[in-house]
Amino acid sequence: MGAIPTQRETGSRAGDPAARQCAGGPGDVYAALPGSPLAPGSARALVRAGFTKWRELGLSVPERLADEVLVVVSELVTNVVVHAGTHAELTCRLEAETGACVVEVTDHHPSRAPRDHGHAQEPAYGPAEYGRGLRLVAALAEEWGITYRSGAKTVWARLIAGDDTGGEGGEGQEKDAEAAGQGAGPWLGVAEVMAPGPQRAERDREWLGRGALSFLAEASDLLAGQLDEDLVAALTGQLVVPRLADWCAVWLEDESTARGLWSDGTGAPGPRLARVWHGSESHIEELRRALEKDPPRPADDLLNSGPVPYPWPGEALGPRAADGSALAYRLIAGGRPLGTLVIGRAGLLRFPDEITGLVEDLSRRVALGIGAARQYARQATISAVLQRGLLPGAVAEIPGMRSALVYEPCDQGGPSGDFYDVFPAGDGRWCFAVGDVQGKGPEAAVVIGLARPWLRLLAREGYGVADVLDRLNQLLLDDATEAADAAARALVGPVVPGDAPQTRFLSLLYGELAPFEGGVRCTLACAGHPLPLVLAHDGDVRTVARPQTLLGVIEDETYVCESFELVPGDTLLCVTDGVTERRSGSRQFDDGDGLAAALAACAGLDADLIADRIRRLVHEFGERPPEDDLALLVLQAQ
Repeated sequence: MGAIPTQRETGSRAGDPAARQCAGGPGDVYAALPGSPLAPGSARALVRAGFTKWRELGLSVPERLADEVLVVVSELVTNVVVHAGTHAELTCRLEAETGACVVEVTDHHPSRAPRDHGHAQEPAYGPAEYGRGLRLVAALAEEWGITYRSGAKTVWARLIAGDDTGGEGGEGQEKDAEAAGQGAGPWLGVAEVMAPGPQRAERDREWLGRGALSFLAEASDLLAGQLDEDLVAALTGQLVVPRLADWCAVWLEDESTARGLWSDGTGAPGPRLARVWHGSESHIEELRRALEKDPPRPADDLLNSGPVPYPWPGEALGPRAADGSALAYRLIAGGRPLGTLVIGRAGLLRFPDEITGLVEDLSRRVALGIGAARQYARQATISAVLQRGLLPGAVAEIPGMRSALVYEPCDQGGPSGDFYDVFPAGDGRWCFAVGDVQGKGPEAAVVIGLARPWLRLLAREGYGVADVLDRLNQLLLDDATEAADAAARALVGPVVPGDAPQTRFLSLLYGELAPFEGGVRCTLACAGHPLPLVLAHDGDVRTVARPQTLLGVIEDETYVCESFELVPGDTLLCVTDGVTERRSGSRQFDDGDGLAAALAACAGLDADLIADRIRRLVHEFGERPPEDDLALLVLQAQ
């Protein structure tokens, strides 16, 4: 691949409206659009609103110019969503002096060159392999080009109101259409750019011959990174239309549907029409209604990916598309059918073999994307259920105290290593714990699932704070030894790194609260955990525990505890290292007693406001979101 131009590459006519000193009209349209399938429709709606505003200001915007601008905006924003994968910045302005309309669409992935320039010769930096988006822009624009800047690439087009559309074949095609009495005007040329007719078959074969592998590679990258099956279906529509077909639809099936239990009026579930996409938005809803009435039915061989013929929904597509060809592809991944992809193209008796083969390859990638998204959804559900089981349903209310909790696991897809608990222990005692397990995921869940029930059991059996830690330490050591012995007995073949059971270390702040008239007596111990702080009612901040060894490290370790009293207005703050070790470059949040300073600034606030302020300060400390789990517990005497 050749070097990407560092300044500017223009299209068929020179000039760059982005750099030219031209008079912009009032009410320019500007918007930053997310890189999602909804972006093209949002862009069109914004530009239509801009046309209305310009006309209200007395400016002339011919209907033909407005239609052409909408087509260009749709194509350029779609290119950003599908190819660049970033958010898009759209600017549309009317030149007051000339009446021309300038469209600029910027993406933030400049290392990917635009896919097709419509030139007779290839661009210097690689073959033009990707569809007709920029050929369509070239056909409609009076001039267009590309501007490269640091971290961004802008494709711009300048469209004028006039008889000549610019681009290839505009005037001649318009006259041919008018002579034929079709009234199509310049749109005949546009239609041939968007949906190739027989005279473009050679060009289609050329694109398929040299661009199919790159198209499939980028489609794989785009689809594999999605974690929602409906988004995979939406992206499939944009990949297929108009590059390979005039329209497409994606049905998704649950497990019972995949086994062949199709809806037949008996209550059995049927496939869900997740996405319908057409090159002309005006046909989408009618096409959807027609397709919902006739969902594809599996062949006798459920694992046959197809393609198989599908009935042509001619009435939904209008008289110009009364005939055509449609094919259905079963979406199969891991030996399991997940849905069906249907494509259609007007004016064909049958799809070319090159197209059917390419779509079959694409359908496999779509199926893998849907399968991966479903696997992620299942895993996320399991993790959420597991996480709920590892944490208390609610923080217990302690007489004479207010409490507030912040709990933010960093990885939403798996169990967190941080945990907390507040529970009654009987005899007028309440216990609390804030812990952090080494690691995350299943190993962390095993330790939390072991530690939290034992904390409650030992506390309710009347064991004191130090005795609870002694016994929990021994329990973790015994469990780790048993796990290692079981792994050694089951080990067959060479040792694989990561197969051995992980060492189960636990940092824990554990305490007991005993309310009395005029305050609360607190007894606590800190095993390898960030030390707790007390904010006194007079604004003084002090540490109220001594550091001790992690649980699960040293055999027969003996732990000690400290006791103190909290009077009304005093606040106890307990945190995990996601707070103290929050990073900003080389600095940590607790450097120079940063946490104590933050707590001192909370004097006079109630528990909820203190928790919220500390959380906000932790988030604002670094430029990027926290990379560790975050938990903090605030207990305030009333």
